[in-house]
Amino acid sequence: MNHAVAVAMAHEPAAGLAMLEPLLDDPAMQRHHRLYAVRGHLLDLNGDADGAKQQYRIAARLTASLPEQRYLNRKLTS
Repeated sequence: MNHAVAVAMAHEPAAGLAMLEPLLDDPAMQRHHRLYAVRGHLLDLNGDADGAKQQYRIAARLTASLPEQRYLNRKLTS
C-alpha cells in the first residue's frame, strides 16, 4: 500500500489506485481497513468524492480503533 501511495503522489492517483486493485482479491486484505482508507484517499485525490466516501465507510466499519473510526467518519462529512 505504501508503494501505491508513493506512486500516486509522484505520478497520479489513478496509478496508485491501479496498484491497489490486486489487493482487493486477497481475502486477508479484504478485512484490512487501511486498504479501504488508502483507496478512499486516492479516490478523493482523483476527484471521485462518492467513491472515496464509500471506501471510508467500509474502512470505518472494519477498524476496531475508535480514533480511526472517528477520523474516517469525519471524512464522510467533509
